[in-house]
Formats: sequence, structure tokens, C-alpha cells
Amino acid sequence: MKNDIFPVVAQACCMKVCGCRKNAGKKLGSFDWLCDLPDTKTDTDYVEVQFKNTRKGYFINSAKIPLEKGDIIAVESSTGHDIGEVALTGRLVLLQMRKNNFNPQKMEVRRVYRKAKDTDIEKFNEAKARELPAMIQARKIAEDLKLDMKIGDVEFQGDGNKAIFYYIADERVDFRQLIKIFAETFHVRIEMKQIGARQEAGRIGGIGPCGRQLCCASWMTCFNSVSTSAARCQDISLNPQKLAGQCGKLKCCMNYELDTYLEALKDIPSSEIPLETADCTFFHFKTDVFKRLMTYSADRSNAEKLVTISVERVKEIIAMNKNGKKPDTLPGECSKTEELLSDYENVVGQDSVTRFDKNRKRNNKPKIVRKAEIQGENNTEKSVNQVVEKKEPRDQTTHETGR
Repeated sequence: MKNDIFPVVAQACCMKVCGCRKNAGKKLGSFDWLCDLPDTKTDTDYVEVQFKNTRKGYFINSAKIPLEKGDIIAVESSTGHDIGEVALTGRLVLLQMRKNNFNPQKMEVRRVYRKAKDTDIEKFNEAKARELPAMIQARKIAEDLKLDMKIGDVEFQGDGNKAIFYYIADERVDFRQLIKIFAETFHVRIEMKQIGARQEAGRIGGIGPCGRQLCCASWMTCFNSVSTSAARCQDISLNPQKLAGQCGKLKCCMNYELDTYLEALKDIPSSEIPLETADCTFFHFKTDVFKRLMTYSADRSNAEKLVTISVERVKEIIAMNKNGKKPDTLPGECSKTEELLSDYENVVGQDSVTRFDKNRKRNNKPKIVRKAEIQGENNTEKSVNQVVEKKEPRDQTTHETGR
């Protein structure tokens, strides 16, 4: 066994020791909350198998091989066999199949051959080592053919007889000539799969502006469309450089809190309705959704005479305007709001590096003069102490006479 096989075997052993919670933190991983019940493991022969942390499949264990979560197994493929890791067993596999719309009666279900042998793992590691050089060479070939596409990733089958090339293209690409060159160059069966920009970012990985690993690379598997209306609802600045992620598309995290904002905005008046007062007309400037505060400006284009009032008061003024009535002014009616805003503190100044330093006055006098002053102060203290010592017996006698 070669040295490069040890990480795979060690990972399999670690999966067995840690149990059902080990794979839950990985992408496409599932938390087996039924693992403590022994009766659930024999409910079904279907197992969930994971490949390269980006692809899953469901296979049937017709040979009744005792499998546990984390086992490295050889499974049936279109040509030859593939090597994968058991991600889930037991009753929970049926729920996962229903969730992913996998119907065994309508889809072809392949078999589990055996647990991976040393020779199988050795071939798998050799095939995996070919992926990066193959991707670089495939990109050069596509560039020479002047095809408007990008090879994002390459995945070799466990036995090395097939390779899947994942590519990105905005338009339809005629890659018939490309497949012929790939087959002659790599001597394997070629399969082309088109992926999106978000899926490519999930395969490459990286760190987001939040300082954490990209969601698409850590746990996200379903990429819903993100529109600029999500940024408008959350009052986010429409800056393309800040709204776009590393994939070049709008950030997926803008959808996380969108439902909460939409629910909170149901009870807030429209920002297009101005407020009419006896003084002037106020236009909407900004809204604090969760504090239920709305800020208005006397000028539509500039922040002039900003006034912040509560949502309830805005509804009252809108109702008054519909009836033809106008309040005298807005600032006098928002004292409660101003009290709420008075809790704001500028915490940036608290982080100053020199905030704990004391203002020490430098003494520019010569050392000799300073030394003489110190000696004079000491002599004065000695004379005072002598006077106090002389007075102490008299005070004591007076105190005793008073008794």
C-alpha cells in the first residue's frame, strides 16, 4: 500500500469512531438522528454514497454487505466501477430519497459491489492525482479551439476509465471536436456537464467578506435566484462591487433574512407617500424596519431638516392628509422618537489606541533645579512632622484633663 492511501483509510476510520455526527459538518453531509436506534439500520437496503464532496448517489445493497457510515465502497457505474464513501444508512435514506425526488421505480438503481480493497483505493488515488493536470491541459485545448467556455473542474471515476469535465458557458457550445481531442489525449471515456457560476465557486472554495468559508463550498446545495429587490427591501446600498460575490453573481446571503424583512414591512407605510404639513412637504429618506422608525426630509434630493418619527405617527399623518387635514409641524411631535435615538453612542472613539493614556505634563526644568526643589519639599515635610510631634503630648494632656 502506498503512502498516499493512508489519508483515505484514516478518514474512514475516523468516520467510524465519531459516528453519525462526523459527516454532518461536511458539504452534502446529513445528520443521522436515528443512528442510536439499532432497528432502523435494517429497514432498507438503500445506502447514500458521496463522491468528492460534490456529488451524491443512491445505491442498493443487494448483497447484504454490513455497511456503516464512513465505509469506502466500490459501486456500480455506467462503465466499470466507482469509489465512494457511505454517507448514510438505514431508515433515514428513504427520507433523503424522497427529499431529493429520487424514485427507485422510475430511475435506475445501481448496486454496491463490495467494500473497497487496497487495490481499489490505490487506483482511486492514482485517478484523483490526474485531475488537476487534466484540467489545466483541457483548458489549453479549449483555448486553442477558440471555444467560448471554461473548464471548471475534472472528476475521474474511481477505476480511471471515465472522466467528467465540468464547464461554464453563457451560450450553447459545439464541443464535438473537443470531445474527440479529449478522448485521444486522456484515453478515457469523456462526459461533459455544464454548471453555473455559483456551483463553480462551490467547487473551488474560498473565504467570503464575512471572514468565513463560502456558503456554497461548505453547506449550500440548492442555489436559488437572487434579485436586487432583496437588497432594496433590506435597505442595502445598490453597489455592484459590494453586492456581488466571488462568483460574480449577487450574494446568496441576501436571501437569508429576506423573509423576516418582508414580514416586518407589511405593516409599514409605503415610502412613496409624502407627509403634508402646514410648514412644508416631507419626503421619505430612510426606514429602520425593526425599530419601526421612519426618517423624512424636507427636500426630496438632499438630506435637509431630517425628522424621525414612529410608524404609528406616520399612519396618523397619512390618514389626516387623506381627510384634507395637515399637522402644524413634525419635529414637535417626535419627542418620544428622539428619546429612543438618544441611546446612540459613538463606539468608534472607544477603540482609540491612546484612550487609556494619561495626559502627563512634561517638566522642562534642569535636573539640578528640580533636585533642589525636591530637597526643599523634603525639608518642609520634616519641619511639619517635628511640629506635629511636639503638639501631640499637649493634645494628649488636654484630652486626659477633659476626662
